[in-house]
Formats: sequence, C-alpha cells, structure tokens
Amino acid sequence: MTTTFFQPNSNIIKPYALMDLDDTLFQTQRKIDAWELPTAEPEHLVCATVNKQGEPLSFMSQRQAAFFNWLLASTELIAVTARDTSEIKRVKLPFDSWQVLTHGAVILMPNGQPLSDWQQKMSEQLYPLQDKLNQLIQLISEHRAQNDNGHNDLIFTMHTDCFHNKELVIYLAIKHAKKDHQALESLAKQLPILIPDFDTHFYVHVNANNLAILPHAVHKQHAVQFLLAHHLDNQRPSFGFGDSLADLPFLQLLDWYGMPSRGQLHSQLQTWHA
Repeated sequence: MTTTFFQPNSNIIKPYALMDLDDTLFQTQRKIDAWELPTAEPEHLVCATVNKQGEPLSFMSQRQAAFFNWLLASTELIAVTARDTSEIKRVKLPFDSWQVLTHGAVILMPNGQPLSDWQQKMSEQLYPLQDKLNQLIQLISEHRAQNDNGHNDLIFTMHTDCFHNKELVIYLAIKHAKKDHQALESLAKQLPILIPDFDTHFYVHVNANNLAILPHAVHKQHAVQFLLAHHLDNQRPSFGFGDSLADLPFLQLLDWYGMPSRGQLHSQLQTWHA
C-alpha cells in the first residue's frame, strides 16, 4: 500500500450545497426582531422574497447575504424547500441548479423543468391518496366548527401540482391567523384521533406558525436521496443547512451538515443538551 499525503490543487471541485431556504438563509422582519439577528439593521437588510402582491416579505442580514454570495461563487447550490412551484417564484434569489420543492414532492432540473422519473414515482404514490387528502379538509373543518379553542382561526391551504398532466393534491398546510403555536400543536396531537388510519398514510410537521399534513411518500429526505443516487456526482462532496426537525433526515444524507444558531433544530439541540 502506498501512502499519499495531501497536496494543494488549483483545480477546485465545487461541492454541492443543499440548502433549506426560509429561516435558514432568510426570514421575515418579525423573526429578525425576535431572534435579534446581528447585522440586520434596516440599512443592511437585503430583500429575499416578496408576498403575493410583490411587496418585500423576507430579508437577509448582511452576514446572511455574504454567506449566500459565497455559496453562489463556491458551490453548486441546490434549494431544498417546502415552497411549491408557485411560491418559489416569489424568492428573488438566483438559483441555477437542481431545486427540491414542495417538501420533496417536486424536483426541478437545472433547466427549470420537472424531473420526469421523479414525477412518475410521486404520481404513483399520490394518486391512490387523493380521496383521503380531500377528506382531510372536510374532517378538520367539521372539527373546527365544533370547537371554540382557537380552531376558528385556522387557515387551510391545499398544495397541488401537475404530475404528467394530472393535477394532484400533495399536502395540506394550516396556519393560525393569530400565530397561536399552541393551537397548532393541539390540533397536531388530535389528528390521529380524529382521522381513522391517519398514521398509516400521513405524518405531521409543525414548525412555528406552520402545520403540514403530508403523505409518508412526500419528504425532503426521499427526494434528496433520489438525487444523490441517480443524478449527482458521487465524487463531489456535499454539505447543507436547515433550521427545522424536518430538515434533519435529508441533511444526514450529506457529508457535512449544520444549522443556523436559531430556529427549531437549534432549540431542540439546546433541549437535548440541557
């Protein structure tokens, strides 16, 4: 066996950087204030996303903007996000590689087109669940009408997309109009009781003012695993960042991973080490 030692090489191989977006690379002004982010004074803020009316919604601090600029120059940056194909258009940042969207239900190729073999795979798994997904909104709405403990302020969104010319429901998102996190947590605990065989078909992810009811087939981890196995160069290193517990499974597929020093994953880590 010949022992070799490291030698600097000017031929740089760019690593893959697989990055969650919201609350990892940017966040709303409300969270900037709550987290007391450094270098987030008004004169340093950079607009990262807009709302449906085209008004600035989320921002990067000076440090975050510098970090993102470094990622663009030094890595092949792959967005891995819960945002769907319409929501990602409101992110005003230049992505030119793969994009994992809608909690992993959709993979866009670098040319912006859906990845056909992943579309086929997801279509086969989502199609049999369409009736159950459509029943979810009715069951939860009925429950909301019968309760006064904050459930009347729930806002529902059905996320759909087109899979080989078929419009399919992917998952249900719920927000609270008054940002009552406890009301969402309470609902999450009641779902397996309210809905027969809920755990067989679905799982729940709650992070801040977002509750998502997702089929087991839909997960960032599944999409990233598919990309790594079939479309990315396994000789190139990979790393990533994410802020939520739902990000951890996809991050653990990479060579290195981390988190911002605030958010759900950071808070959970502090709890584990308390």
